[in-house]
Amino acid sequence: MRVVLKIGGSLLYDENGNVVLDIIRKYSEVILALRESGHKFMIVVGGGKPAREFIAAARALGASEAQCDWLGIKLARNNAELMSAALGESAYPKIAESLDELEASMISGKIVLMGGLIPGQSTNAVAAIAAELLKADLLLNATNVDGVYDKDPKESGAKKIDSLHIGELKRILAGGGTKAGEYKLFDPVALRVVERSKIKTIIFNGTIPENVHRILNGEKIGSVITHV
Repeated sequence: MRVVLKIGGSLLYDENGNVVLDIIRKYSEVILALRESGHKFMIVVGGGKPAREFIAAARALGASEAQCDWLGIKLARNNAELMSAALGESAYPKIAESLDELEASMISGKIVLMGGLIPGQSTNAVAAIAAELLKADLLLNATNVDGVYDKDPKESGAKKIDSLHIGELKRILAGGGTKAGEYKLFDPVALRVVERSKIKTIIFNGTIPENVHRILNGEKIGSVITHV
């Protein structure tokens, strides 16, 4: 199975902004084991807490939203470098910075990693576009919640939805922030790409890297986005 895995940058840092080496190592172990069993991976890594802090500082200093986006892109690429280091020789040695580079790198048979691409797009959008380009069988979105909820999961009475149509996901996420650093589960670009390509997408709790293995083994984890 060809899988595009989006790893939220928030998963790689603790509340103090320190890199959580254990989770990076665990992800690499899970991915390498699944690769040995025949699955092919392409990985997109988000910016996380450092990106949000840099963006907030830049915005306070008068930077444009495009400049703020570039900061987020660079920091996401740095996070991808961390994951690449953990994957060792199984990872393509250069973080792909364009779709052309992604296509060319995939020919190597190695695990290709990306961070951000261009201003105005979240790394969720990058992952969706990559999945469409590569004709992936599955788009996995590892985040810090265990799926999609009918409202903010921090609110009382919020209920997790195990399976939902892309239209319902659009309704739930309507009105979400689109400034740099404000992209939540999916931004509008990611939603449009997933909708038009009908890519099977699962949003799941990425704080447990083993969930990737469980999903590929057929377990019902997280929320499945449907198209029919």
